[in-house]
Amino acid sequence: MSLGTLYIVAAPSGAGKTSLVRSLVETTPDLTVSVSHTTRPPRPGEQDGVHYHFVAPATFEAMIAAGAFLEHARVFGNAYGTSRAAVLEQQAAGRDVILEIDWQGAQQVRALLPGSLGIFILPPSRAVLRERLAGRGQDSAAVIETRMSAALDELTHYAEFDYLVVNDVFETALEALRAIILGNRQRRANQEVRHADLLQALLS
Repeated sequence: MSLGTLYIVAAPSGAGKTSLVRSLVETTPDLTVSVSHTTRPPRPGEQDGVHYHFVAPATFEAMIAAGAFLEHARVFGNAYGTSRAAVLEQQAAGRDVILEIDWQGAQQVRALLPGSLGIFILPPSRAVLRERLAGRGQDSAAVIETRMSAALDELTHYAEFDYLVVNDVFETALEALRAIILGNRQRRANQEVRHADLLQALLS
């Protein structure tokens, strides 16, 4: 069985990454999203092992000490991390794995797993990005500006990724993501493993 590919998908807040990845996984066989560990409490409707692996802070710290994470970060007082064992297990089963993380996490992962591929999602314009960040108009102008500043900072790291996808028309962006996944599966190195028996039969 061929080893699955690890894809790191990053984007500034408001680019639509989460919706794209959800639709991509739902419509692409043998593709899964890594479930992160976190120390924050579950929100209403969240299920342990589905949305996150919810763990105590002491457990999280022990996992860091044991080198259990490919990457980890602290956000607003809570810790988040990607399990190395869980990702490698999915890959060993022949599944492609997506990590939804920021550019800092991407740097950590690619240092450990240089064979992973990075995909960066771009908004179609600053105006659209601001509109998406404003959401339903419930946040103050100051909050929106803070989010906008953070998003623009995230955008400066686009060159650290292998692929760029512009999320203007959702279906077009989704097809571009699917093309990246399916195209990579046709690479000779992947196909040689996947179709070893066929190649042997054809060439014998």
